[in-house]
Amino acid sequence: MAGQRRDRHQRRDRQGAFTSTPVAYLITFTTYGTWMHGDARSSVDADHRVYGTPYAKPNVRRERVERAKLKHPSVVLSDVQRAIVDQAVRGVCDHREWTLYALNVRTNHVHVVVSAPAPPERLMNSLKSWSTRRMVEAGVWSAGTKAWTRHGSTRYVWTREQLLAACRYVAEAQGDDL
Repeated sequence: MAGQRRDRHQRRDRQGAFTSTPVAYLITFTTYGTWMHGDARSSVDADHRVYGTPYAKPNVRRERVERAKLKHPSVVLSDVQRAIVDQAVRGVCDHREWTLYALNVRTNHVHVVVSAPAPPERLMNSLKSWSTRRMVEAGVWSAGTKAWTRHGSTRYVWTREQLLAACRYVAEAQGDDL
């Protein structure tokens, strides 16, 4: 409709009107202690989390300080743990009737492209909780030990083209390392 303004949290629906409901979310969360603020790969922190702004720059001193705060060693998922996390993510999506478009469980992070009628932070928390619970139940994780970092990345997917690109990224752009 003429005169309507679009912000970054809106897209056009099938009738051409602006809506604030994304097509899906690209959710990424890392295992505990494997991606610290200050890391050479950069990171998102309280001062660098506004959409479209630069990430926090690498900082060896900051990374060292962050690493010193760890309560236990970094978590690298085994093949068995990765399979359990994969099953848990699929299980919670099925149970809650969320649409799972893509999933890739790596040794130090998880990528999920999912659509659901809830904020992405709530989805991510459920995915982490179910995954941890299933690993504990299977006897491959100790209850009360952190498996995941505190938050993660929650990107909004607004168009079919972005959805296809997010799915390709999750399925094909993760490199050869596990």
